[in-house]
Amino acid sequence: MDRSLSRRRLIRSTALGAAAFSLAGRPTWARQTDPAASTFDYAAAAEPFKGTSINAFFLDRPGYEAAITMLPQFVETTGIEVKYEITPYENAREKLVQDYFGETKQFDISLIDVVWIGEYADSGWITPFEPFINDPALADPGLNLEGFFPILLESFGTWNGQIYGYPFDNYSGLLYYNKAMLQQAGFAEPPKSWQEMKDVYGPKLGKGTYSLQSRRGETQSADSFMRMVWAFGGSLLKEDFQPNLSSAESLAGLQYRQDINTIQPDGVVERDHEETVQLLAQGQVATITEWSAFYPTLTDPESSTIVNDLGIAVEPAGVAGPAPALGGFSLGINAQIEEEKQKAAYLFIQWITSEANARDYTANGGVSGRQSVYQDPALQEQYGYFQPVAESWLEHGNAVFRPRFAEWPQISEIIAQVGSEMQLGSVAIEDGVGQIEEQMREILKPYYDGEKPLAQ
Repeated sequence: MDRSLSRRRLIRSTALGAAAFSLAGRPTWARQTDPAASTFDYAAAAEPFKGTSINAFFLDRPGYEAAITMLPQFVETTGIEVKYEITPYENAREKLVQDYFGETKQFDISLIDVVWIGEYADSGWITPFEPFINDPALADPGLNLEGFFPILLESFGTWNGQIYGYPFDNYSGLLYYNKAMLQQAGFAEPPKSWQEMKDVYGPKLGKGTYSLQSRRGETQSADSFMRMVWAFGGSLLKEDFQPNLSSAESLAGLQYRQDINTIQPDGVVERDHEETVQLLAQGQVATITEWSAFYPTLTDPESSTIVNDLGIAVEPAGVAGPAPALGGFSLGINAQIEEEKQKAAYLFIQWITSEANARDYTANGGVSGRQSVYQDPALQEQYGYFQPVAESWLEHGNAVFRPRFAEWPQISEIIAQVGSEMQLGSVAIEDGVGQIEEQMREILKPYYDGEKPLAQ
């Protein structure tokens, strides 16, 4: 088995985070902190920037709605005006890159997807946080970088050892399930493995067993294609960056993806996240694997009929254990804007991602990247996703679930096209993999020639 860039190449601090889990599978948390202990005076820090207006780049998702709800408090405290523009994810990277290339300075606060950070940092589009962290006039002594889940700060916020952003909109893939549907089929708990999903639960629940999300785009390439490649012990790349999709393990995962067409509703290639979540929310399927960010949708009686029957667990295990999807964003700062706006932007980013505000951010629908909030027994009881998402980040997190280098968007487009054809059955799995690998080798040639370091 060559999982080369899976567990062996996890970001170094992920291993430290895994050590913080007890044998019982519950977080024991390496460092206890008191979020209320921060006494940083944001009003005084913001005095030089009072009246400054900064523009943020947001998505139409719960974490951003949570930040918008909290904005008046920051504005009142600091006198810094925070404007925002909400953009669909599908157009987000293009819009940001156009802003950087054109030097139009439309967005002061940059949104950094886990798969964009290498491109943005290497291109000089975002600025390192070190000058702000080392400035006593700006830096909250209670910042506590160790308080972030290690894999989140490293994956979403760090490139080549420098911090460029703080985790803001934080995702892990989770197994959401309908307890009542499972009980009616004779199951007291959800499937623990992918094989069990198909071979044990499938015969009882039929096409209402599970639904994958596979619409062409990043959903197809990441949430569908790579989810099954990793689960069965495969990977996108080998250590030398040669493709690894033609390995026996990767092919097994992609074959499984075809096989589960018998246990999910038709039209999987047309379904994006929202449609998949609604299949569960409306009682049409018993299980889905989806991002932690959809918890508010599934617990809101206005959008979900299964609020009282919702169960949440770590994603099913593959041949080497669980390999949950990793995604999310950090908030960074446009390197092209003037210093005054950079400092004002930093104050907002530090504030909205702080331990002191983690509880409010969670209550307003966000998924915090701060370990401290997950320690609260009352919140553990209130939010059903706390334990599985913390376990996923600390124990199973895969920092290279998608490579973070600049070439991923090109590769993603290829996988989205060919992967969709494979899933529809118009291209055989091995033929499709051959097409993808051939194009990947051309894209990754600078790495083979030594022009670029093997960093992802």
